[in-house]
Amino acid sequence: MAKQKLSDYYLNWVKLYKQNAVRNVTLQKYEFVHRKICELAPDLKINEVTRQTYQDLLNAYAETHENSTVADLHHHLKACLQDAFDEGTIKTDPTRRAIIKGRDSKPKKKKFLNLYELHAFIADLELNDVLTIDWLIYLTAKTGLRFAEALALVPSDFDFGNQTLTISKTWNYRDKQGGFQPTKNKSSNRKILLDFKTVQRFKPLLEHCAEDAPIFLANGHRIYNSTVNNTMKKHCENADVPTITVHGLRHTHASLLLFEGVSVSSVARRLGHSSTLTTQRTYIHIIQELENKDNDKILAHLSRF
Repeated sequence: MAKQKLSDYYLNWVKLYKQNAVRNVTLQKYEFVHRKICELAPDLKINEVTRQTYQDLLNAYAETHENSTVADLHHHLKACLQDAFDEGTIKTDPTRRAIIKGRDSKPKKKKFLNLYELHAFIADLELNDVLTIDWLIYLTAKTGLRFAEALALVPSDFDFGNQTLTISKTWNYRDKQGGFQPTKNKSSNRKILLDFKTVQRFKPLLEHCAEDAPIFLANGHRIYNSTVNNTMKKHCENADVPTITVHGLRHTHASLLLFEGVSVSSVARRLGHSSTLTTQRTYIHIIQELENKDNDKILAHLSRF
């Protein structure tokens, strides 16, 4: 065991603890990390992994990757090495106080639209009597669904009488065969309120759809994330607004709700976050802006007496 290569030890660890325990998309991240270990340290033995050799591995990866990408590699490798330490396979925890380096991040593009920009964007969508990608984009803007959640929607998920949409599954769009799969976490199983306008628009569109067939995947056609993002780009350019992705619509939905004063906990439930901490981390810039406005209100109130 001690003379086993780190790459082999890691692969066995993934098979033992992660295979059939995590979603395919998560498993693919672990498999990616295994390939990187084979590239960066093909001959490194598990018993040779120390703080220094581990830092060397991270530093080598950091030469060609951004800080956040290096942090992701560290995250997916750390648990394995800590298990090796707990089991006595290695004498010290090599991940302790690891330094995450990396190339400077590229200037971040805007991830969401403001209300005026969203209105201009929605106005450019071609919303006819056929369920096209534009309808998927429209519904995402109205609900903040994840892309895989939107693809998995079937007519029976819509309760037009109570104006709700049930999210209980996702669609494995990365796989050629597709297919339903569980949601990202338990909190992702939820009911989302729909506004009256969305109900009125979708009700006639679903009248002739099979109850258990994904509404946006007619005749078994695949929809790629890149295809939707290209459609998004076209509409953003036509509307003269910043180009965002379909996931950016989820950010837009949440951001506008927060700006309207909807509580963080309510936004977290609507997005299907497992914790309000996730929402706070993702939208910290907006929360801080709102706190600054609250401080102005507090000072204005205190100055009255």
